[in-house]
Amino acid sequence: MPLNITQRTVSEELRQKIKEISGEDVSKCYQCGTCSGSCPMNTHAKVLPRQTMALAQLGQEEALLACDMPWICAACHMCVVRCPRGIDIARVMEALRQIKLRQNIDQIELSNLQPEEIADLPQIAMVSGFRKLTS
Repeated sequence: MPLNITQRTVSEELRQKIKEISGEDVSKCYQCGTCSGSCPMNTHAKVLPRQTMALAQLGQEEALLACDMPWICAACHMCVVRCPRGIDIARVMEALRQIKLRQNIDQIELSNLQPEEIADLPQIAMVSGFRKLTS
């Protein structure tokens, strides 16, 4: 079934937004799966890096912004080093976080954390979480 004009526009608009923020063209990805195989966080994510790239290529904005990989990505650059197409996937993940954060919906709420949780977390994890997960 061919895409209608509106779907094509949304897809292209999302890809352009990702490219504008990250400098990376997600359409270069040919879905080899090397990024997912290299990712040390792949056992913690519901949506793997390859699947995230596929959603970006297809312009599935709602599914893409709901997936967890951009938030789980440790930006270790293993995917970048091993990508045969030279795509900086970590930058794409950062761009996806930025797009989501620009919606001004916080992903972490300090008042919802229990005092015991706060005491157990390293300070750097707290700072990193707030930088990454709040607008």
